[in-house]
Amino acid sequence: MENTMFDTQQKKQWCESHMNRYVLAQTHDGWCCDGIIEYLDDEVVCLAVPCGSDEWDGRAFLPFAPYGYPIYPYPYFPRRRFVRRVFPLAALLALSLLPFY
Repeated sequence: MENTMFDTQQKKQWCESHMNRYVLAQTHDGWCCDGIIEYLDDEVVCLAVPCGSDEWDGRAFLPFAPYGYPIYPYPYFPRRRFVRRVFPLAALLALSLLPFY
């Protein structure tokens, strides 16, 4: 139990030292995620992950309007540049800095 507590404190210090930086985070189950650490808690890490064009955005423009009137630009919202991903701090296995161009 004490060893686990020490590990989570050490992981939290890693994340605090890389706060607001672009990192690659890897979890114990092999999942990798690159993003900017934007929030850190005693239990969770929140990354702002850059989203690509392959992710569906539910706020996109609807081509068909009711009653045949165009409703552009009202349902249209600009795409998000980042998506938040939250995962437990205890699941963190490795953290490395990446260059951000």
